[in-house]
Amino acid sequence: MSLLRNPLLMLGINLSAIAGSTYLLRAHHVYNLEEHEARMDELEGTLRGHIGLIEEALDRLEGTATEADRGKKMNEYYGKRGRDEKTKK
Repeated sequence: MSLLRNPLLMLGINLSAIAGSTYLLRAHHVYNLEEHEARMDELEGTLRGHIGLIEEALDRLEGTATEADRGKKMNEYYGKRGRDEKTKK
């Protein structure tokens, strides 16, 4: 009987191929998730910084801002990113 016609060997080859491809796909998926999370964190910080700049400009237009307040809201919002986690009850 030929070695390649052995059903146990064929089953082992198939299972190892499935397991290997599953492992590689999972590793690739985890990598993509981490990259996506990093991009979203960067985007969140950028948006928070822009919101701070817009609010400062609005305060200057309304006449309620002082020179000492310049950059304060932007730094406050930008520094707050990633810290809006819900408190555990």
